Amino acid sequence: MSVAIVGCKDNNGGENPPVETLENYSKEPAFVFGMPGFENLKITTLISSSDKLSGSPEFVFAGQPDGAGFMKDDKSDGFLMISNHEITQSVSRVYLDKNFKPIKGEYIMDGTGGSTRLCSATLASTEEHGFSAFLTAGESGEESMVHKLDPLGSVAQRSDKNRVKPALGKASMENAVPLPKDVSNGKTYILIGEDQSYGSGHQSAGQLILYVADQQGDLDNGKLYALKRSNNDYIETNMKKGSSYDVEFVEIPNAKKKTGKEINQANIENKAIRFSRVEDVDYRKGAGNGREVYFTATGQSGDGETPTEGFTMWGRVYKLNMDAKDMLKGKLEVIAEGDSDPGNNLINPDNLCVTENFVYIQEDGDSYYKAAKHDSYIWQYNMATKTYKPWLNMKHERNNADWQKNYNQSGNLQKFGSWEFGAMTDVSKLVGIPNTFAVNIHSHTWQDDKFANADGSGAVTNKEGGQVVIIRNVQR
Repeated sequence: MSVAIVGCKDNNGGENPPVETLENYSKEPAFVFGMPGFENLKITTLISSSDKLSGSPEFVFAGQPDGAGFMKDDKSDGFLMISNHEITQSVSRVYLDKNFKPIKGEYIMDGTGGSTRLCSATLASTEEHGFSAFLTAGESGEESMVHKLDPLGSVAQRSDKNRVKPALGKASMENAVPLPKDVSNGKTYILIGEDQSYGSGHQSAGQLILYVADQQGDLDNGKLYALKRSNNDYIETNMKKGSSYDVEFVEIPNAKKKTGKEINQANIENKAIRFSRVEDVDYRKGAGNGREVYFTATGQSGDGETPTEGFTMWGRVYKLNMDAKDMLKGKLEVIAEGDSDPGNNLINPDNLCVTENFVYIQEDGDSYYKAAKHDSYIWQYNMATKTYKPWLNMKHERNNADWQKNYNQSGNLQKFGSWEFGAMTDVSKLVGIPNTFAVNIHSHTWQDDKFANADGSGAVTNKEGGQVVIIRNVQR
C-alpha cells in the first residue's frame, strides 16, 4: 500500500505512474498564492467545502481541515485522502480518482466519536514506521487523548469513542508523530506536542512528550517522557537563538493510569521545559535523518500586546538532535523566532512540514496580535543557510467587494491572520510528479449554513468552510 504521510513524510511504496493531469477540481478559486521569488509555484485546487462530489452529493467537506494523509486505494486505480477537521472533531475520507479528482466522501469519525477538537495528525505506514494507523490528537484540555484509527475502517465506527490510547498520555495535544523505523531500532518512538499555554491552572505550560515502547506499533505498553534541560532550567526564554542546549527526556511514571492533571504535576516536579504551546512536530526526511526533529512553540500573550514572562509571545521553531546511542538525550536549539522583530517575522507558527533540505513553517495568526503586520504565511527555512523567507500567503482581496461578500461572512477578513494553514503533505511519489505537495487551509471567515453539521452527528454545528490545494515545484 503506497502512502503519503502528513508532515511531509514520503510515500515509500515506490514510484507510481504519473497522474496524467492535475486540474482545478474545486468550484472555488485557490485561497493562496506564492510570495516574491516563488512565482514558479503551480497551484491548483483539490477540494473546498462548497463542492458536490458525484459519488456522494450530500457529503460536505468540513471546515478547518488540519492533519491529513494520502494513500493509494487498493480497490481502485485512485487514491484516498484522510483528513481530520479540528473544530468539528471529525475525520473524513475522500476518494480520489486516478487523476486525483475527488469523487466521493464520508466520515470515519464524527464529532461524537472524536469528543475533542482534533488538530494535526499522522498517517503512519508499515513501510515508514513499522505499523499502520491514522493517529489524530485531541486538543480540548488536559484530559484529551490520541485516537488510533484504521484509515480503511468502516464508517459504522464513526461514533466510537473507544479508539483512544491512554498510554500516550493525556494533554491538550496537537500531533502524535512516530519516528521512522530506520532510526527506531525495532522500538516505537512517538513525539507529541502539548498545545498548552502557561496559566495559574496549568503551570507546566506546554511540553514536548515522547512515548517509547519496546515493540514497533505497540501503543499500549510503553513509557511516557517529557523533555527537560540537563541543568534543570525549565524557563523557555532562557534559551537563545544561536546556542545549543543539553536536554534529556525524563519519565512520567505510570502515565497510562494518570489523569492529565496528574501528568502536569509530574512535569512540574520533573522540571520539564515549559514551552508556550508546543504544536506540530516533524522529522527530517532521508535515510538515517529521522532523529533530527523540529517542533513549534506558538507563543502566548494575555492581551495581544504584552509577552508572558519566561515564554515566547510571537513564536519559535526548535530543532532537537536526538543522540543515536541514547535517544532519550540530545541537543536543543532555536532556529527561528518572531520575538526579535515583532509583527514582521514569525507570527504564531503552528504546523510544520520538514523535507530533506527545508522546513516549511505554517502560521496561525488568528490570535490577532495588535502589532501583526502580515497575514498568515508559510515560511521556507533553508537548513543549509539557516535562513528563512516567506513562501506562501493567503489571498484575502480586501479591496475586492465580491471576494469579501463571498468569503467574509464573519467580518474578520480585514484583520491580519484571520485564516490559518493546516497540514502540508508531500504527495510527490504517490502521484508520480516530483515536488508536489498538498496544503490545507482554514478559511475561518468563509461561513455558510450549508457547511454546518457536516459530519451529521449534531455534536458540533460550526459552519466554517475549508480548502485543500495542490502545489507543484516545491523545493525539497
